[in-house]
Amino acid sequence: MAEALPRIKMPFLIKAKEAMKERDQNQNPTGKSAEQAPVRRFFDDLKIEFLIHELKDPIAVIETGARALLERADKYGPLTERQQRTLNRMLRSTQKTREMLYDLLEVGRSEAGFCACCHFAPVQVTCEVLMDVLETLSQRVPEELRRSPEAGKLEIFLSGIGVRMAVTPAAVEAEMFQDERKFRQIVGNLIKNGLHHRKESLEIRIEKPAPDALCISLADDGPGVDPKHHQLIFRRYAQVAECAAVDRKGHGLGLAGALVLARCLGGEITIDSRKGRGATFRLTLPLVLEAASLDRP
Repeated sequence: MAEALPRIKMPFLIKAKEAMKERDQNQNPTGKSAEQAPVRRFFDDLKIEFLIHELKDPIAVIETGARALLERADKYGPLTERQQRTLNRMLRSTQKTREMLYDLLEVGRSEAGFCACCHFAPVQVTCEVLMDVLETLSQRVPEELRRSPEAGKLEIFLSGIGVRMAVTPAAVEAEMFQDERKFRQIVGNLIKNGLHHRKESLEIRIEKPAPDALCISLADDGPGVDPKHHQLIFRRYAQVAECAAVDRKGHGLGLAGALVLARCLGGEITIDSRKGRGATFRLTLPLVLEAASLDRP
Protein backbone atom coordinates (compact mmCIF):
# COMPACT_ATOMS: atom_id res chain seq x y z
CA MET A 1 0.00 0.00 0.00
CA ALA A 2 1.33 3.42 -0.91
CA GLU A 3 2.64 5.43 2.02
CA ALA A 4 1.29 8.92 1.48
CA LEU A 5 3.39 11.83 2.73
CA PRO A 6 2.45 15.47 3.28
CA ARG A 7 2.51 17.73 0.23
CA ILE A 8 5.84 19.52 0.17
CA LYS A 9 7.25 22.46 -1.73
CA MET A 10 10.56 22.00 -3.50
CA PRO A 11 12.53 25.27 -3.19
CA PHE A 12 15.08 24.30 -5.81
CA LEU A 13 12.65 23.80 -8.68
CA ILE A 14 13.60 26.24 -11.43
CA LYS A 15 13.82 23.93 -14.43
CA ALA A 16 10.10 23.83 -15.17
CA LYS A 17 9.72 27.62 -15.04
CA GLU A 18 12.72 28.11 -17.30
CA ALA A 19 11.37 25.55 -19.77
CA MET A 20 7.96 27.19 -19.93
CA LYS A 21 9.50 30.66 -20.32
CA GLU A 22 11.73 29.44 -23.14
CA ARG A 23 8.78 27.86 -24.95
CA ASP A 24 6.76 31.06 -24.57
CA GLN A 25 9.60 33.06 -26.10
CA ASN A 26 9.93 30.58 -28.97
CA GLN A 27 6.20 30.77 -29.67
CA ASN A 28 6.33 34.59 -29.88
CA PRO A 29 9.70 35.35 -31.54
CA THR A 30 8.48 38.64 -33.03
CA GLY A 31 7.83 40.15 -29.60
CA LYS A 32 4.30 41.25 -30.50
CA SER A 33 2.29 43.09 -27.87
CA ALA A 34 -0.69 41.55 -26.08
CA GLU A 35 -3.04 43.57 -28.32
CA GLN A 36 -1.49 41.85 -31.36
CA ALA A 37 -1.95 38.40 -29.86
CA PRO A 38 -5.56 38.27 -28.63
CA VAL A 39 -5.86 34.48 -28.64
CA ARG A 40 -2.82 34.00 -26.47
CA ARG A 41 -3.90 36.76 -24.09
CA PHE A 42 -7.31 35.07 -23.74
CA PHE A 43 -5.79 31.78 -22.61
CA ASP A 44 -3.22 33.47 -20.38
CA ASP A 45 -5.99 35.28 -18.52
CA LEU A 46 -8.22 32.24 -18.03
CA LYS A 47 -8.62 31.03 -14.47
CA ILE A 48 -8.17 27.29 -14.91
CA GLU A 49 -9.11 26.61 -11.29
CA PHE A 50 -12.48 28.31 -11.88
CA LEU A 51 -13.15 26.25 -15.01
CA ILE A 52 -12.32 23.02 -13.21
CA HIS A 53 -14.63 23.98 -10.36
CA GLU A 54 -17.47 24.61 -12.82
CA LEU A 55 -16.91 21.27 -14.58
CA LYS A 56 -16.77 19.19 -11.41
CA ASP A 57 -20.49 19.51 -10.65
CA PRO A 58 -21.92 18.07 -13.90
CA ILE A 59 -19.35 15.28 -13.85
CA ALA A 60 -20.30 14.45 -10.26
CA VAL A 61 -23.98 14.26 -11.26
CA ILE A 62 -23.20 11.77 -14.05
CA GLU A 63 -21.04 9.66 -11.72
CA THR A 64 -23.67 9.64 -8.98
CA GLY A 65 -26.40 8.66 -11.44
CA ALA A 66 -24.38 5.76 -12.84
CA ARG A 67 -23.58 4.50 -9.35
CA ALA A 68 -27.23 4.70 -8.34
CA LEU A 69 -28.35 2.59 -11.31
CA LEU A 70 -25.65 0.01 -10.57
CA GLU A 71 -26.04 -0.17 -6.79
CA ARG A 72 -29.76 0.53 -6.21
CA ALA A 73 -31.54 -2.18 -8.15
CA ASP A 74 -34.19 -2.21 -5.41
CA LYS A 75 -35.13 1.36 -6.33
CA TYR A 76 -34.44 1.57 -10.08
CA GLY A 77 -35.00 -2.02 -11.10
CA PRO A 78 -32.70 -4.87 -12.19
CA LEU A 79 -30.22 -4.49 -15.02
CA THR A 80 -29.26 -6.88 -17.76
CA GLU A 81 -25.64 -8.01 -17.99
CA ARG A 82 -25.15 -5.79 -21.06
CA GLN A 83 -26.58 -2.77 -19.24
CA GLN A 84 -24.26 -3.39 -16.29
CA ARG A 85 -21.21 -3.54 -18.58
CA THR A 86 -22.24 -0.32 -20.30
CA LEU A 87 -22.83 1.52 -17.02
CA ASN A 88 -19.56 0.25 -15.55
CA ARG A 89 -17.69 1.54 -18.56
CA MET A 90 -19.51 4.88 -18.37
CA LEU A 91 -18.67 5.13 -14.68
CA ARG A 92 -14.98 4.44 -15.33
CA SER A 93 -14.91 7.05 -18.11
CA THR A 94 -16.57 9.61 -15.85
CA GLN A 95 -14.04 8.93 -13.11
CA LYS A 96 -11.22 9.32 -15.63
CA THR A 97 -12.67 12.63 -16.78
CA ARG A 98 -12.69 13.83 -13.19
CA GLU A 99 -9.08 12.72 -12.81
CA MET A 100 -8.16 14.56 -16.01
CA LEU A 101 -9.56 17.78 -14.54
CA TYR A 102 -7.34 17.42 -11.50
CA ASP A 103 -4.42 16.52 -13.74
CA LEU A 104 -4.79 19.91 -15.43
CA LEU A 105 -3.71 21.46 -12.17
CA GLU A 106 -0.57 19.34 -11.90
CA VAL A 107 1.48 21.29 -14.44
CA GLY A 108 0.79 24.53 -12.56
CA ARG A 109 1.64 22.87 -9.26
CA SER A 110 4.80 21.49 -10.81
CA GLU A 111 5.94 24.97 -11.82
CA ALA A 112 5.39 26.05 -8.21
CA GLY A 113 7.43 23.08 -6.99
CA PHE A 114 4.71 21.10 -5.22
CA CYS A 115 5.05 17.30 -5.06
CA ALA A 116 3.20 14.65 -3.04
CA CYS A 117 5.53 11.66 -2.83
CA CYS A 118 4.78 8.06 -1.93
CA HIS A 119 6.26 4.59 -2.46
CA PHE A 120 4.95 2.65 -5.46
CA ALA A 121 5.95 -0.03 -7.98
CA PRO A 122 6.51 1.69 -11.36
CA VAL A 123 5.91 -1.44 -13.46
CA GLN A 124 2.54 -2.13 -11.84
CA VAL A 125 1.51 1.52 -12.15
CA THR A 126 2.57 1.58 -15.82
CA CYS A 127 0.38 -1.47 -16.53
CA GLU A 128 -2.57 0.22 -14.82
CA VAL A 129 -2.04 3.41 -16.81
CA LEU A 130 -1.83 1.40 -20.05
CA MET A 131 -5.17 -0.29 -19.29
CA ASP A 132 -6.75 3.09 -18.54
CA VAL A 133 -5.44 4.61 -21.78
CA LEU A 134 -6.69 1.68 -23.86
CA GLU A 135 -10.11 1.96 -22.24
CA THR A 136 -10.18 5.70 -22.90
CA LEU A 137 -9.34 5.09 -26.56
CA SER A 138 -12.34 2.73 -26.87
CA GLN A 139 -10.22 -0.41 -26.77
CA ARG A 140 -12.27 -2.72 -24.56
CA VAL A 141 -10.14 -4.24 -21.80
CA PRO A 142 -11.29 -7.57 -20.34
CA GLU A 143 -12.61 -7.10 -16.81
CA GLU A 144 -10.38 -9.86 -15.40
CA LEU A 145 -7.28 -8.00 -16.66
CA ARG A 146 -8.41 -4.82 -14.93
CA ARG A 147 -8.88 -6.67 -11.64
CA SER A 148 -5.71 -8.78 -11.80
CA PRO A 149 -3.42 -8.24 -14.81
CA GLU A 150 -1.53 -11.57 -14.89
CA ALA A 151 1.63 -11.36 -16.99
CA GLY A 152 0.72 -14.18 -19.38
CA LYS A 153 -2.84 -13.05 -20.07
CA LEU A 154 -1.74 -9.44 -20.35
CA GLU A 155 0.92 -10.33 -22.93
CA ILE A 156 -1.61 -12.25 -25.05
CA PHE A 157 -4.12 -9.41 -24.92
CA LEU A 158 -1.55 -6.73 -25.77
CA SER A 159 -0.04 -8.73 -28.64
CA GLY A 160 -3.49 -8.94 -30.18
CA ILE A 161 -3.67 -5.15 -30.46
CA GLY A 162 -0.06 -4.60 -31.57
CA VAL A 163 1.40 -3.60 -28.21
CA ARG A 164 4.45 -5.28 -26.70
CA MET A 165 5.78 -4.69 -23.19
CA ALA A 166 9.30 -5.73 -22.18
CA VAL A 167 10.42 -5.39 -18.57
CA THR A 168 13.87 -6.24 -17.22
CA PRO A 169 14.09 -8.26 -13.97
CA ALA A 170 15.68 -5.32 -12.16
CA ALA A 171 12.79 -3.06 -13.16
CA VAL A 172 10.22 -5.58 -11.91
CA GLU A 173 11.71 -5.35 -8.43
CA ALA A 174 12.12 -1.57 -8.52
CA GLU A 175 10.30 0.71 -6.10
CA MET A 176 10.00 4.45 -6.55
CA PHE A 177 9.58 7.29 -4.09
CA GLN A 178 8.08 9.89 -6.37
CA ASP A 179 4.89 11.82 -7.05
CA GLU A 180 2.69 8.98 -8.32
CA ARG A 181 0.00 11.22 -9.82
CA LYS A 182 2.56 13.07 -11.93
CA PHE A 183 4.21 9.78 -12.90
CA ARG A 184 0.86 8.44 -14.09
CA GLN A 185 0.18 11.57 -16.10
CA ILE A 186 3.59 11.52 -17.82
CA VAL A 187 3.41 7.84 -18.73
CA GLY A 188 -0.20 8.18 -19.85
CA ASN A 189 0.64 11.05 -22.19
CA LEU A 190 3.54 9.14 -23.72
CA ILE A 191 1.43 6.01 -24.24
CA LYS A 192 -1.38 8.03 -25.85
CA ASN A 193 1.15 9.70 -28.14
CA GLY A 194 2.59 6.34 -29.21
CA LEU A 195 -0.81 4.76 -29.83
CA HIS A 196 -1.99 7.76 -31.84
CA HIS A 197 1.01 7.85 -34.17
CA ARG A 198 1.82 4.17 -34.64
CA LYS A 199 0.93 2.37 -37.83
CA GLU A 200 0.68 -1.11 -36.36
CA SER A 201 2.91 -1.54 -33.33
CA LEU A 202 4.04 0.07 -30.09
CA GLU A 203 6.77 -1.35 -27.88
CA ILE A 204 7.05 -0.29 -24.24
CA ARG A 205 10.29 -1.15 -22.45
CA ILE A 206 10.99 -0.60 -18.76
CA GLU A 207 14.51 -0.94 -17.38
CA LYS A 208 16.94 0.34 -14.78
CA PRO A 209 19.86 1.99 -16.62
CA ALA A 210 21.45 2.77 -13.24
CA PRO A 211 20.86 1.62 -9.65
CA ASP A 212 19.07 4.88 -8.82
CA ALA A 213 17.16 5.48 -12.07
CA LEU A 214 14.31 4.09 -14.14
CA CYS A 215 13.86 4.40 -17.91
CA ILE A 216 10.62 3.85 -19.83
CA SER A 217 10.97 3.88 -23.61
CA LEU A 218 8.12 3.82 -26.10
CA ALA A 219 8.93 2.94 -29.71
CA ASP A 220 6.29 3.26 -32.43
CA ASP A 221 6.37 2.51 -36.18
CA GLY A 222 4.62 5.75 -37.14
CA PRO A 223 5.63 8.53 -39.55
CA GLY A 224 8.56 9.65 -37.40
CA VAL A 225 9.78 13.18 -36.76
CA ASP A 226 12.52 15.03 -38.60
CA PRO A 227 15.37 15.97 -36.21
CA LYS A 228 14.80 19.67 -36.92
CA HIS A 229 11.34 19.32 -35.36
CA HIS A 230 12.39 17.45 -32.21
CA GLN A 231 12.15 20.55 -30.03
CA LEU A 232 8.95 21.78 -31.67
CA ILE A 233 6.87 18.78 -30.60
CA PHE A 234 7.51 19.64 -26.93
CA ARG A 235 5.94 23.09 -27.31
CA ARG A 236 2.38 23.79 -26.27
CA TYR A 237 -0.23 23.60 -29.05
CA ALA A 238 2.41 22.50 -31.58
CA GLN A 239 1.98 19.57 -33.96
CA VAL A 240 4.47 18.72 -36.66
CA ALA A 241 3.20 18.75 -40.25
CA GLU A 242 4.18 15.17 -41.08
CA CYS A 243 2.42 13.94 -37.94
CA ALA A 244 -0.68 16.00 -38.67
CA ALA A 245 -1.52 13.61 -41.51
CA VAL A 246 -2.35 11.03 -38.84
CA ASP A 247 -5.94 11.26 -37.61
CA ARG A 248 -5.43 12.59 -34.11
CA LYS A 249 -7.76 14.50 -31.82
CA GLY A 250 -6.15 16.96 -29.43
CA HIS A 251 -4.24 20.18 -29.23
CA GLY A 252 -0.64 19.06 -28.84
CA LEU A 253 -0.60 19.65 -25.06
CA GLY A 254 0.41 16.13 -23.98
CA LEU A 255 4.15 16.13 -24.67
CA ALA A 256 4.63 19.72 -23.49
CA GLY A 257 2.94 18.95 -20.17
CA ALA A 258 4.74 15.63 -19.82
CA LEU A 259 8.13 17.32 -20.21
CA VAL A 260 7.34 19.91 -17.54
CA LEU A 261 6.20 17.19 -15.14
CA ALA A 262 9.23 14.99 -15.89
CA ARG A 263 11.62 17.83 -15.10
CA CYS A 264 9.69 18.56 -11.94
CA LEU A 265 10.42 14.98 -10.86
CA GLY A 266 14.12 15.40 -11.61
CA GLY A 267 13.93 13.55 -14.93
CA GLU A 268 13.95 14.14 -18.67
CA ILE A 269 12.17 13.06 -21.86
CA THR A 270 14.17 12.58 -25.05
CA ILE A 271 13.25 11.54 -28.59
CA ASP A 272 15.13 9.43 -31.11
CA SER A 273 13.48 9.65 -34.51
CA ARG A 274 13.91 10.19 -38.22
CA LYS A 275 11.21 11.06 -40.70
CA GLY A 276 9.56 7.90 -41.98
CA ARG A 277 11.27 5.65 -39.42
CA GLY A 278 9.05 5.83 -36.37
CA ALA A 279 9.93 7.44 -33.05
CA THR A 280 11.25 6.36 -29.66
CA PHE A 281 10.50 8.50 -26.62
CA ARG A 282 12.52 7.85 -23.46
CA LEU A 283 11.46 8.93 -20.00
CA THR A 284 14.26 8.78 -17.43
CA LEU A 285 13.49 9.45 -13.77
CA PRO A 286 15.36 9.05 -10.48
CA LEU A 287 13.86 6.35 -8.28
CA VAL A 288 13.84 8.77 -5.35
CA LEU A 289 12.79 12.38 -5.68
CA GLU A 290 15.11 14.66 -3.77
CA ALA A 291 15.37 18.43 -3.74
CA ALA A 292 19.03 18.21 -4.79
CA SER A 293 18.09 16.28 -7.92
CA LEU A 294 16.00 19.22 -9.13
CA ASP A 295 18.82 21.77 -8.85
CA ARG A 296 20.34 20.84 -12.21
CA PRO A 297 22.15 23.07 -14.69
